[in-house]
Amino acid sequence: REDLWVREGKILNPEKLFFDEKGSADIQLDCKDSIIAPGFIDVQINGGFGVDFSLATDDFKSGIDLVSQKILSHGVTSFCPTLVTSPPSVYHQVLPQISIRNGGAHGAGILGAHLEGPFISKEKKGAHPEHCLRTFEEGAFQDLLATYGSLDCVRIVTLAPEMKRSSEVIRELTKRGICVSLGHSVANLSQAEEAVQHGATFITHLFNAMLPFHHRDPGIVGLLTSDKIPAGRRVFYGMISDGIHTNPAALRIAHRAHPKGLVLVTDAIAGMGLAPGRHTLGQQVVEIDGLNTYIAGTKTLSGSVATMDTCVRHFQEATGCSVETALEAASLHPAQLLGIEHKKGTLNYDSDADFLMLNDGLYVQATYIAGEEVWRQDALGM
Repeated sequence: REDLWVREGKILNPEKLFFDEKGSADIQLDCKDSIIAPGFIDVQINGGFGVDFSLATDDFKSGIDLVSQKILSHGVTSFCPTLVTSPPSVYHQVLPQISIRNGGAHGAGILGAHLEGPFISKEKKGAHPEHCLRTFEEGAFQDLLATYGSLDCVRIVTLAPEMKRSSEVIRELTKRGICVSLGHSVANLSQAEEAVQHGATFITHLFNAMLPFHHRDPGIVGLLTSDKIPAGRRVFYGMISDGIHTNPAALRIAHRAHPKGLVLVTDAIAGMGLAPGRHTLGQQVVEIDGLNTYIAGTKTLSGSVATMDTCVRHFQEATGCSVETALEAASLHPAQLLGIEHKKGTLNYDSDADFLMLNDGLYVQATYIAGEEVWRQDALGM
């Protein structure tokens, strides 16, 4: 029941305006009982609307522009384009074409790339092509640099912490401000804890592509309640809350064990927003059947076709959590994970005016970036 004041792209503390400048609003907007929430941040999205970020094409830029434009209608105001395990040539061609940029009418902001693989476990490769997987050799960090070509625009790297020499890689990446995520891994709990002690802060799609929880060695899942996490550090974990990748009971277990670390991700692939049928995910062909996406000819799940607003609604329904909690899992928590919570993920004074108007069912009515309306559900409900 409050007002939200915006000036020059930031959320304003109105006290200064009233008392020092004796000013008032130039434009007033009746939000008609909408919920105003921070814009959603998707830190794992492989593509959508026919665009696959792991395919090296000459018009890669127009593909990323299309996705950033289309996800505005799902409430996503910034994202990390994600590349699955690929040959080095793909990284060398694609990464220079990804630039970190602010969002606006042209589309959601790009926070930097998420590189998921190729330094992951063969046993838990999921939809990643086995012939492209790599291990760390002597001079492990140089090896990683040679594979990716450059880390200029990279924000997150997913790797398997049980790999030899992974700790030096985790330390080096962390030193450069890159978030290390554990995933596609058969690590036991102590290997996972050691990775966190070296600086890892995230878990890639919890429960998927890792050892299942076992009471004697809970594996990576055990990080949610580990007492070996360095003081003052929080481990975050991504969850694909699409009703397919994780049973609602597993979603509830994770949420109750460690609510402050839960980050909703779509893990969306090129087929998101398209009709069922065959699409790509990097080097693989995938088949979409309803909300299920499989590597063609198998029952191996390969990413999702869920949109972020769907994930938020499903999460809220599955856990019975408050609306605020559901919204924070898609906004505040990913911002904290990336260390940008002073700018994004909240409606605090001085933060970027990236926000959504939602109805009570948590359907997006309008999306704003830097205080400008960039998408609105039109009168026809399109």
